[in-house]
Amino acid sequence: MRFRHTDRNGFLIGFVDFFTAGIFLLVYMPMGLQDELDEILGRRTKRYWIAYLLGIPTLFIYTLVWMAEIAEELKEKALELGIGGRHTSFRHMFCWNVFGILVLAGPMIATQRFFSTLNQIEKELNKRSSDMNAKGSQI
Repeated sequence: MRFRHTDRNGFLIGFVDFFTAGIFLLVYMPMGLQDELDEILGRRTKRYWIAYLLGIPTLFIYTLVWMAEIAEELKEKALELGIGGRHTSFRHMFCWNVFGILVLAGPMIATQRFFSTLNQIEKELNKRSSDMNAKGSQI
């Protein structure tokens, strides 16, 4: 799979999602992001709309834990691919969303790091895919 969206602005996505109470991601996830996460993680992840609905009675704690678990898996994938730098993680996503609310920018910072890691992984996978295609055409 060739990843076309490798430059998503996580801060802006987090900003819009925060002020729409998560409804933005309900629309954005099925537009390809959910499939990209499935491809990267090598499994079918729980659909965001299910995590969102289960989050309503739990004051969105369920949704936050779901996102934090995905963030941790992305960090592990980035490390597996040898991508250096600061990555998202369960702790990062959870703490910025819970305690960062006090500074109002916490969810945006958490989402920025999440998409930064996702963008790096997608760029690396695109690079590896094109390298393999180039080697295959040389044979």
